Amino acid sequence: MVRGNQTSTFEFLLWGLSEQPQQQHILFLLFLWMYVVTVVGNLLIVLAIGTDVRLHTPMYFFLASLSCADILFTSTTVPKALVNIYSQSRTISYSGCLAQLYFFLTFGDMDIFLLATMAYDRFVAICHPLHYQMIMSFRRCSLLVTACWTLTNLVAMTHTFLIFRLSFCSKKVIPDFFCDLGPLMKIACSETRINELVLLFLGGAVILIPFLLILVSYIHIVSAILRVPSAQGRRKAFSTCGSHLAVVALFFGTVIRAYLCPSSSSSNSVVEDTAAAVMYTVVTPLLNPFIYSLRNKDMKGALVRILRGKVSLSWRQ
Repeated sequence: MVRGNQTSTFEFLLWGLSEQPQQQHILFLLFLWMYVVTVVGNLLIVLAIGTDVRLHTPMYFFLASLSCADILFTSTTVPKALVNIYSQSRTISYSGCLAQLYFFLTFGDMDIFLLATMAYDRFVAICHPLHYQMIMSFRRCSLLVTACWTLTNLVAMTHTFLIFRLSFCSKKVIPDFFCDLGPLMKIACSETRINELVLLFLGGAVILIPFLLILVSYIHIVSAILRVPSAQGRRKAFSTCGSHLAVVALFFGTVIRAYLCPSSSSSNSVVEDTAAAVMYTVVTPLLNPFIYSLRNKDMKGALVRILRGKVSLSWRQ
């Protein structure tokens, strides 16, 4: 049994993505490709926004923050999974597991809060266009992002400390390809009731409150758009929200499935949980750059200028 700081040689074994040896090579290449595309795609988004003065607006400021969070979020889990597949080793140290858990929760919750902040930005832009510049000033946008980072760190520290209090026995196989709250609580041999209650109420609040804020924002947005007299005006207003809505549906759908829907300990449930985890930890950050750029002429233009080397560094406050 290990508890607290008695962890010098204690290790967990990660279940991984598949137990089939013949699938390991394919999984390694697939996840390496997805990781490289995710990092490069999101870096291009950040560079395009940072170097094009036409994109120095609150909407793109939050998008750049989301891209940074996505890079860090994916980098918390995928590189370790790639190392384990390549080396055919599933081990992760106790301290490494807690560190991965902390950063995973920090950057994952950051995605949630930023998506809610972006919905608020769209609400102000469409429902209060005359006051948009005053409400969404650069100072206020910076404060919103800082508040998001502060809240996510507090939430992550709370969950990580509660996991640190648990004892773990000989059953050390984590039924996932990274360290997460649910799998760690499943293999703990001490009482996890406090952890479960905190996960239910604090974790539920972190997911549901931003989701409800997004929902309320879009109810007001749709109501305002429907009052626009011209069809062209309505299409233009809807086009500024479509990409964000697609990301919200993809991310929150898989997160709610993973954290708020109960699962059993059967092998089918483990496979389903792993598939859901892959969706919000790997697939969503991979798709975000494509979703936000393919239908956005300004973003596509900025990306073309980046690739041609025609950039200028400045920020309009």
